[in-house]
Amino acid sequence: MIFDEKFISKLKNARSLVFFTGAGISAESGIPTFRGKDGIWNKLKPEELANFNAFLKNPDMVWEWYQYRRKIVNESKPNPGHTAIKDFENHYDVSVVTQNVDNLHGRAGSNNIYELHGNIERNYCIDCLKPFSIEHYRAESKGVPKCLECGGLVRPDVVWFGEMLPQKIFADAERKAEHCDICFIAGTSAVVYPAAYIPVSARQHGAFLVEINIESTEISHHVDYSIFGNSGEILPEIYKAARSFFN
Repeated sequence: MIFDEKFISKLKNARSLVFFTGAGISAESGIPTFRGKDGIWNKLKPEELANFNAFLKNPDMVWEWYQYRRKIVNESKPNPGHTAIKDFENHYDVSVVTQNVDNLHGRAGSNNIYELHGNIERNYCIDCLKPFSIEHYRAESKGVPKCLECGGLVRPDVVWFGEMLPQKIFADAERKAEHCDICFIAGTSAVVYPAAYIPVSARQHGAFLVEINIESTEISHHVDYSIFGNSGEILPEIYKAARSFFN
């Protein structure tokens, strides 16, 4: 694969990389996207499932929905895009800022991950905020589990519609973006705010923006370089090019 010479020069001289990832990179592992033409939201209305009021109104239905999503996630594996991002740590200071909740970056071995929308493998009590182990919810046969400490409902540790992002995680991710040399935007059109401020912050502080998506997106006109195709094919090729600088 042949890349733009300016990009290769930037990559050769870079020290810090940020990978801002979205549903597209997970789709290559078999996890359906929400907004694509084959997205999960086309079958179920998000407002009925992914907000706090819906959970209070029908906690068992929402819990079963997330159990279904967890099953998909648990049966999926990190793809070559995830593993390539981990491999970049061999030569660069790498931060992963992800909108995904599937923990595939963690399972691929990435060390510096900022999960802006939470992690579907974690849970907590809505009353006492005690973390709730994955082992216990797997043992539950039906319905939403109750907290072992206070009896409160246990919810997935994900950001629902109308909720704020975890502020410390977002602030730390934004600082990483402000100090990176290259910001890769992989598998996302970067239109969902406030998460989409990450590439904006990177660009405002002088980073070179590289988009990796299967087709042109809303952000294509705002980046320095677009590479169209599957991130699972493109990212390993970029890493291969980068690795040659250090041989």
